Amino acid sequence: MHTNNIKIREISSGSPQASSSRSPQEWQSILSHAVTEPEELLNTLGLNPDLLPGAVTASQSFRIRVPHTYIARMEHGNPDDPLLKQVLPISDEMVEAPGFSHDPLGEQPKNSQRGIIHKYQGRLLLMPGSLCAVNCRFCFRRHFPYDDNKLNKEEWQSALEYIRQDASLKEVILSGGDPLVQNDRRLKWLIEELANIPHLQRLRIHTRLPVIIPQRVTDDLVNSLTSTRLKSVVVIHSNHPNEIDHTVSAALSRLYRAGVQLLNQSTLLKGINDNAETLAELSEVLFHNHVMPYYLHLLDKVQGAAHFEVSEEQARKLVGDMSQFCSGYLVPKLARETAGMPSKTIISPTYHSI
Repeated sequence: MHTNNIKIREISSGSPQASSSRSPQEWQSILSHAVTEPEELLNTLGLNPDLLPGAVTASQSFRIRVPHTYIARMEHGNPDDPLLKQVLPISDEMVEAPGFSHDPLGEQPKNSQRGIIHKYQGRLLLMPGSLCAVNCRFCFRRHFPYDDNKLNKEEWQSALEYIRQDASLKEVILSGGDPLVQNDRRLKWLIEELANIPHLQRLRIHTRLPVIIPQRVTDDLVNSLTSTRLKSVVVIHSNHPNEIDHTVSAALSRLYRAGVQLLNQSTLLKGINDNAETLAELSEVLFHNHVMPYYLHLLDKVQGAAHFEVSEEQARKLVGDMSQFCSGYLVPKLARETAGMPSKTIISPTYHSI
């Protein structure tokens, strides 16, 4: 690995120059043609059909969804590809693991208002929808009751009124479901409505779309994020340096040039990014693309994802070892989110003297 010479992967889905001239509707077409059947994913990548029975069984409780733009960055014929392992259902998901639950962060008791999760002082989470561009197999909301949080026109107004009435709120976080699955017209309306609430200062968007379908970063989206008084923060979710190709680089550059603050959060995943060199390379690639490493999350203990878990002891050592490979400001904060706590818990790395 040579983190001093950043190399952004070339794939056939496009170049930075081409991305800005694409149709605004291209991302919607890519999303609508995402792979939703395990057999298609295995066939596309030339993988062993013996993987199919477990994938079919696991996808019945949490459906597979992965766009071709993401599949294009996976290694053909490699069942251990780090991007594939994030999205391929396997039989391990069906094992009931002690200490894992359907609501590991205790969100449902804080979901008393439809479309809103209000856990922390000064900020709340607003859910524009339930759909994601990709269904990550470690998703902590894989069991979340999204059907109970769909908002009609009247309920949208109720949610906005809830925010207006709480003057302690400084920041609204759009999450869900991926908020950028919403079309540009709907997002523009929502952002303008939030900007009209005087006590709000920031809009934060948690999204995988710029990584999974970079064509989502349209002119209209960039304009919506930068045309109000609110400071826009986009928190992407990338777990491995192979996720950042030329099309992703171009999308991130467009957001950065427009003045959007870019952060990244990752999840520490066994067999995917649980080594210091990979984590350091990810931080280098992100920073090269104007994104600051933000959080490295210990796995949320959601039922169905126990096979991804990395112990806290190992995680502390990994983050400590990252300092051997990259500058200190590129080391993300190791964090755990615990139900009922007033904020995330920051975990100190373990450093070893040489």
